[in-house]
Amino acid sequence: MSTTAIPPTPTQAEYAKRAARPEHKMFSVEDPISYFGQWLSEAGKSEPNDPNAMTLSTVDSAGLPDSRIVLLKDYDERGFVFYTNATSDKGEQLAASGKAALCFHWKSQKRQVRVRGPVAKIQKKESDAYWAERARGSQIGAWASDQSSVIQSRLQLEMAVEDSETRFEGRPIVRPPHWYGWRVKPLFIEFWQDGAFRLHDRRRFHRARTGARWKSERLCP
Repeated sequence: MSTTAIPPTPTQAEYAKRAARPEHKMFSVEDPISYFGQWLSEAGKSEPNDPNAMTLSTVDSAGLPDSRIVLLKDYDERGFVFYTNATSDKGEQLAASGKAALCFHWKSQKRQVRVRGPVAKIQKKESDAYWAERARGSQIGAWASDQSSVIQSRLQLEMAVEDSETRFEGRPIVRPPHWYGWRVKPLFIEFWQDGAFRLHDRRRFHRARTGARWKSERLCP
């Protein structure tokens, strides 16, 4: 099997260049949420697109892991918020297990953040507020797409879009009852910074329950 598309392992000289980077201050921080905000802000200046993209991992009814990329839309001390269709695979898996994991990877910064914890639906007023900010075409798409269901052709989806456009012609588009936000309430947050010769820096924040005080420790790479 060809591996020509896989980059070669870095050489000694290439690793040496990484070792020359300025030392960061990851291990002097005690608040993981504010530190996450700092990393997200820095990623926004260097990532070519979607610095708020994250991998959302769930498990299905058989315990088989499932992952996909979604967009972070809000975060604070309560957790990390994203939106989805409740009838989609991820929506059903979130409702069934009540738990999820997130992973942010900022290649330009050589950084990664992992988050794990229980999930909860956000308040309706929060979902309504974000829905009102969405482009009208995106609102139509949320009504037209029965996310994760099987369709016979692209034409079937396009016809559903036309039907939704006709339905809401000349008036505001209300939020579908099955479309709303979820909040991942972190119990674990791990920061990872690339290091030379695979000697990365890792710090894990953890707590026994949401709202409790954070504890932290350094991890071996």
